[in-house]
Order: sequence, then structure tokens, then C-alpha cells
Amino acid sequence: MSARRRTTRPPAPRRRFWVEVAVAALSGLLALLTLVTREWVELLFGVDPDGGDGSLEWLLVVALAVVALVLGAVARVERRRTAVARS
Repeated sequence: MSARRRTTRPPAPRRRFWVEVAVAALSGLLALLTLVTREWVELLFGVDPDGGDGSLEWLLVVALAVVALVLGAVARVERRRTAVARS
């Protein structure tokens, strides 16, 4: 008799990983959109809270970029955790 190696399916990433990736991607996309066209905030919400000086848009760019970077890093940790569980 030969010893057969039993292969099992590696664990799939948790739902948390996919949520983190999706929110990071959306945040990054909105940060880039804000850099390209700053009027989307006023068009979407119908208000101009900064009086047209652009400070809200710069705050949004920084905040969305930070969210994208942090969630991207957290998703990477989650992915590595899944990879370690496989081995």
C-alpha cells in the first residue's frame, strides 16, 4: 500500500478581508476622484460647506487616502494570517 497524501482545500479569506479590500479600494478611488474633480462633493450633496476655497476637498483627499492605506495594510495582515493557517 502506498501512503496517499490527503489534499485539503486551503481556507478561503474571511469575509472581513473582502470588506477591507472593497472599502480600501473605494476610499482610494474617491481620493483620486477628488484630486481630479473637486466639484463632485457639491454636486452630490448640493451644498458648498467650505465656501469654495477647496479646504473640504483637501481634507477629503487626505482622510480617504489614510483610510485606503490603513485598510490596505489591515487586509494584507488578514491575508497573511490566512496564508499561515494554510501551511
